[in-house]
Amino acid sequence: MRIVVLTGAGISAESGVPTFRDADGLWEGHRIEDVATPEAFERDPGTVQAFYDARRRAVASVHPNAAHLALARLEAALGEELLVVTQNVDDLHERAGTRNLVHMHGELRRALCLACGARPVWDADLSPRPPCPVCGERMLRPDVVWFGELPYGLDRIEQAVVACDVFASIGTSGAVYPAAGYVALAAAFGARTVELNLVASDAVVPFDDARAGRAGDLVPAWVDEIIAAS
Repeated sequence: MRIVVLTGAGISAESGVPTFRDADGLWEGHRIEDVATPEAFERDPGTVQAFYDARRRAVASVHPNAAHLALARLEAALGEELLVVTQNVDDLHERAGTRNLVHMHGELRRALCLACGARPVWDADLSPRPPCPVCGERMLRPDVVWFGELPYGLDRIEQAVVACDVFASIGTSGAVYPAAGYVALAAAFGARTVELNLVASDAVVPFDDARAGRAGDLVPAWVDEIIAAS
């Protein structure tokens, strides 16, 4: 049984990670245009670096929840037949034990060198403009995909979605593309689709099975069902 699981902000919110943006459109008190675009970084790199430095420190203090742990348990049972695709930039899936993982929007714990393209693991602040450990240039930025940039791993994700038997969406609004289109793609190729979300999303193609509730409750129960059936 080949399974693709797409996770969004809702799964990490239960660990205390703030969701992407508030109802007023702000991201932790900042306009998206000021902290999440290449233009913002070019205009005011200090503010952008400080914003992500603070997020990196905050995420280090939270822990995986029952939903993250359940997906790691599913990977232990299915091996490479499971691919977790996350829109989240935190490392909670990794800390829970998941290894077969694509961070389509990048990772807070990595830096991106604008000089040589290296993506080193990074836990310290980037505000002091440290040198790249590969080329030595002081041109590091957060390795986070901003608006107007291409997400990572799109070919691998699409191939997995087309080939999967089950596609599950967990804690995501289904409003941001390309991730929002994966349920339709999976359904078009015959996969069974399931949504585990706090509230039903606005997916263009209805899910075969939509369950509303906390990820920490829904995901472990769903994983138990999959393991029992496999």
